[in-house]
Amino acid sequence: MEAKTPANDKYFIVIRGKSRKGFCRGCIGRVETETPHGEIMGLLYATGSPKSGGIVAREDTYPLTRHQAQLLLFISNIGRRLELLCNPQLFSAICALALDDLVVVKHRKGPLPGVVRNLMQVGRKESKDDLHMLGFEVEFMDFDSTLSSKKPAPLLLFSAADIVQVVPSYSPVGLHWRDGRSESPNKRAVTRINSMPNLGSNTLQRGNHTEEGVIQGSSVSQVPLEVGSIVEVESTTGIRLYGVVRWLGVLKGKRNVWAGIELDYEINGCSDGTCAGQRYFSCKGNRALFVPANKCSPDSRLGCYEEPAPTSPVPPFEDSAEDAPPIPESEALSLLVGRMKGIQGHVNSCYLDATLFSLFSSSLTLDNICRKPADTEKPTACTLRKIVNRLRRQGFVPADSVALFRRQLGCDTFRTEEKDPEEFITLLFQKVFSVEPLLKLRSAEGTSQGTYTFQIFLEKEQMGAMPTVQQLLDTSCLSGDLKFEEVPSCLMVQMPRFGNKYKMFSHIIPSTELDITDLLCHSQRECFICGRSAEHECLQCLPDRKLQPGRIKQYCSICNSQVHKHPCRQGHDPKVLTAAASRAADGPVSRSTMELFAVLCIHTSHYVCFVKYGPGPRSWIFFDSMADRCGDDQNGYNIPEIRACPEVGEFLSRPEEELARTDPGQTPDLVRRLLCDSYMFLYQNPTES
Repeated sequence: MEAKTPANDKYFIVIRGKSRKGFCRGCIGRVETETPHGEIMGLLYATGSPKSGGIVAREDTYPLTRHQAQLLLFISNIGRRLELLCNPQLFSAICALALDDLVVVKHRKGPLPGVVRNLMQVGRKESKDDLHMLGFEVEFMDFDSTLSSKKPAPLLLFSAADIVQVVPSYSPVGLHWRDGRSESPNKRAVTRINSMPNLGSNTLQRGNHTEEGVIQGSSVSQVPLEVGSIVEVESTTGIRLYGVVRWLGVLKGKRNVWAGIELDYEINGCSDGTCAGQRYFSCKGNRALFVPANKCSPDSRLGCYEEPAPTSPVPPFEDSAEDAPPIPESEALSLLVGRMKGIQGHVNSCYLDATLFSLFSSSLTLDNICRKPADTEKPTACTLRKIVNRLRRQGFVPADSVALFRRQLGCDTFRTEEKDPEEFITLLFQKVFSVEPLLKLRSAEGTSQGTYTFQIFLEKEQMGAMPTVQQLLDTSCLSGDLKFEEVPSCLMVQMPRFGNKYKMFSHIIPSTELDITDLLCHSQRECFICGRSAEHECLQCLPDRKLQPGRIKQYCSICNSQVHKHPCRQGHDPKVLTAAASRAADGPVSRSTMELFAVLCIHTSHYVCFVKYGPGPRSWIFFDSMADRCGDDQNGYNIPEIRACPEVGEFLSRPEEELARTDPGQTPDLVRRLLCDSYMFLYQNPTES
């Protein structure tokens, strides 16, 4: 188990702010004292030994356990440290890795699956203040038919940043560790330690080896298989392989029924769907495995799941060839509101449930973006189409309908890790819809980049205590000198936060309408003061309370000169707008706006969403895929629930000045949740919706 940390040992990583007295962004330190002014005085760790102390603001740090600090310290690249920290689900899973857990690591050959064999202490501890760095010894998986005759390859040492995916093996209780030292590729002092947490449960019984190559054990399948079944098989080395049945039948030269499985990962020795020179199905190379059908068993990571018995009967669903349109406002409440409504959650699926419900329940924008003839030929697109049609026609999608989609998409880490919505959204548009990035951003240097979601980056002091989304977007774009090349069809704006523990702003006011006119590369710009053609833009004027704080400030030459004569603004550095961005003639400017249609929220690692189901200002609903549960963890099921929340619409209809003066503690529960827990705001182009 992880070594106990002294009660007075507190560690942290600096996540933002400018360098001050030894500490900079990405540095790891240990708290020595905390001042009443919100500052931390601490020791700075370079490798394993601390350096002289420094001072950093508490709000610019993120707290770490000793184990987390040791794992991050072994990552020499500060950027990769922060990148891992921004993926809290993956980082939590890495911190909880146990012996024999299956991981995917970055390698010069590409992502490779392997098995964790040891947790390694790197470096020698010469004083009590030293901190061992921690890495993982990983044994790569190689499942060709000659595996048993090969000499075991030496174990390689990887940092936490090298691990891109974690799949727990639920290994038997009892870990046996070898003493001594190991040769390391970097020749540093490396020692095996028995501090890996044991997550042992669901003990797997080992069978006898068979003549069928990599598969072992007696007949295990107790459930009828069909194409699309999610299964697992066990190799002769005791490693469990997971995949989806793509083909069932009798192989050439065989008499019994065999299954063709598309595995989650590429394994040396597997094929692309061929066996003995004959093709049975198609998939990526080194992912097709053929085994006797009776060697397959249901995926144990899904638990002993059976389709839930809902409180009210759900009629069987027969999918028609015609796609269901978004749920109209007049039918939304009768179809959706209640228990056992929406998408049923199961084992860390809330990120996917809430995102799918937000994107497809009532919005037509995504239908217009993603409707391509080629999409219908993809298995993942077909599965998603059935999920969306069932949601729109019946108002309820059972958990087992979504499980296959998760596996096809690669969201297959069920128990210890969940993906972030932005990661899932990128995967959805790239792998399922094969569409170009929704956002095209241009930097000051003229370089263009594409992305599917927009992450807010700014310094906290640039904003007030309770900013609007409009203010956050404007400030982030101006600070980074970014512009949109065109009006996007869908704009998904991610708030500045690190998981569920750290939020840059305790409350954020949703902007029901985003005006992006002044954020477009070639948009006509009008003077903020007089309305004539704008020629200058000033970032420093953005928070000025005398000039309507939060609004982008662009001026004509006359107003720019007058505004910056003020003593408080003489140090500003206005930027000259390009000729293409300025107006050719005075006159009204056509504004480009985006409409808010959904908000993803997170609290204690659980995602929920608010969705606007119609044009009416009160037309808001709240969806939670795991609002309640029936039965225990082994045999029960989650109860999804949808609630009408017109109070949200009433709140957002108030003037912005009034919202800024709101005390969140005095608002209704769901309004408070919207203000405090917002994670991502979803906007659509009204001309396409």
